[in-house]
Amino acid sequence: MPTASVNVPNTVLFSFAIVILVNLLYNYFIINTGNMKMDYKELIKSFTKENFLNNVNLHIHTKFSDGELSVEELLKQARDKGFEYIAVTDHNTVNAYLETDLLNENFVITGVEFDCWYKGIFFHLLGYGIDVHNEGLKPFLAKNKKETEADWVRIFARRDVKKLIQAIHNAGGIAVLAHPACCWCISMENFVKTLKDIGLDGLEVYYPYDRHRGIIKFHSRHIMEKIADKYGLIKTGGTDCHHNLTPLSQL
Repeated sequence: MPTASVNVPNTVLFSFAIVILVNLLYNYFIINTGNMKMDYKELIKSFTKENFLNNVNLHIHTKFSDGELSVEELLKQARDKGFEYIAVTDHNTVNAYLETDLLNENFVITGVEFDCWYKGIFFHLLGYGIDVHNEGLKPFLAKNKKETEADWVRIFARRDVKKLIQAIHNAGGIAVLAHPACCWCISMENFVKTLKDIGLDGLEVYYPYDRHRGIIKFHSRHIMEKIADKYGLIKTGGTDCHHNLTPLSQL
């Protein structure tokens, strides 16, 4: 008995092929890599002053450096208080990302805070949106927890800042000068320009300068905003949280 043949329209075959392709892409990007690579630079640029005052905090420390919160405690506080985005920026270490499930949280932007010397000035440099597995960052990271906490170790652990900024960029991130109004320099604008010339991307403008940890304020937030605008730098913000997570507007 002859077998009847079935003619399948080309449009059906094409649609079927598209479905298969979409599923393959989904499996690759979602299952294998967790999620598609986000453009963190554009995301951070999109944040407004109101965001940084209320629901975005890009400067937080945990027990992996000199903070008091565990990652689990931090995430719970962030959710309970309605934060849309946070960044863990421990001193000279990314172990919070390597040893916990932080990378699986879609409201967490990767980060780290480096202790630096440049032109005779001690300062902190934030790296955001970095690939925490990037081999190029390893020479700049602390070898143990003591190097993330002890001031004398951090101050004298001098880094080549130009190479550090390049390493941050190579790891897919942006380099931001932390709490610049606290820097011990005569001309903040000249210092920022010097850093921009070697690749600086932004300034941490929104920060609790008046109340945070008794740090002497040498320059004002208003001046930081003007300098950032003048040199086309990204404006970021955070509370430098070491204890309870609180919106900047409440500090």
